[in-house]
Amino acid sequence: MDHNCGRFPLRALRAGRPLRLAGSWIVLALWPLALAGQAVTLHMDVKLVNIFVNVTDRNGAIMGGLAREDFAIAEDGRQQEIAVFERQSELPLNLTLAIDTSGSVRKDMAQEADAARRFAHALMRSQDQMSLLQFATYVRELTPFTNKVSQIDRGLSQLRGDWATSLYDAACLGSERLGGKEGRRVLVLVTDGDDTASSATYAKALEQALRNEVMIYSIIDVPIEASAGRDLGGEHALITLAEQTGGKSYYVSDGGLDKAFARVSDDLRTQYLLGYYPHNQVKGLGFHRIQVTVPRAAAEELNVRHRTGYFSDAQAKSK
Repeated sequence: MDHNCGRFPLRALRAGRPLRLAGSWIVLALWPLALAGQAVTLHMDVKLVNIFVNVTDRNGAIMGGLAREDFAIAEDGRQQEIAVFERQSELPLNLTLAIDTSGSVRKDMAQEADAARRFAHALMRSQDQMSLLQFATYVRELTPFTNKVSQIDRGLSQLRGDWATSLYDAACLGSERLGGKEGRRVLVLVTDGDDTASSATYAKALEQALRNEVMIYSIIDVPIEASAGRDLGGEHALITLAEQTGGKSYYVSDGGLDKAFARVSDDLRTQYLLGYYPHNQVKGLGFHRIQVTVPRAAAEELNVRHRTGYFSDAQAKSK
């Protein structure tokens, strides 16, 4: 979440007095200025970078008992001080569920709708909101953001099939609409990864997710197990979208749809929230890379997942 501080007239500030900015105390020590008759404006720009982090051991078991001092954050290789730390964040969850209804997966549509219904009922809290997209030849919003599971149920009953697949268009649209929401932003894609009709590209879909701080979870529904009938490139793209944005990918073939949805739910319930104010930042970069580590553990012992970074101009937006 970005915190942008506007302009403060210099005459309104007293030397050494603390000023409350976006949840942090900043002490301004102002030197006397001999600028009589001139209007002086002080520009302050303090931005909090939030990162949602999941940590598992080498067997995939969730590590839920870590403390602030267990983590380290670096931006572009430069160490940062952790200013915010929460376990199992209570921030509102904004989740868009995007379901592929194209010809390659339409035979599973009824099962997908039933599993998605159970997922929504199990996950949603009063402070959370969910929206529903279907994508085939075109992307269509069936349910706008709501905290009423009955409206999600109604939308899921309206799933309709078509032949082509606009996967990357759905990823772009989902990320853009999530970008205006407060709290955690999650896009769940249920698809086989075979994009045939998008005007957007994989690169654009990834950029939109990172710009809007959206975590992507890919539930990969492979219609044909034999590699000759699969879009392996599309599957790899879904896996990479999830990895780059701090989400995760699951195959329906590994236990079924309900298990895949349950894993997404578990993942969202066990996230750490870390935040920092960039210090000693590398200037002139369009994209800043973030690395979160648990220094006391060997690299091969733990899997630490989070978004890979943020765009500099995206930090200018207030969220």
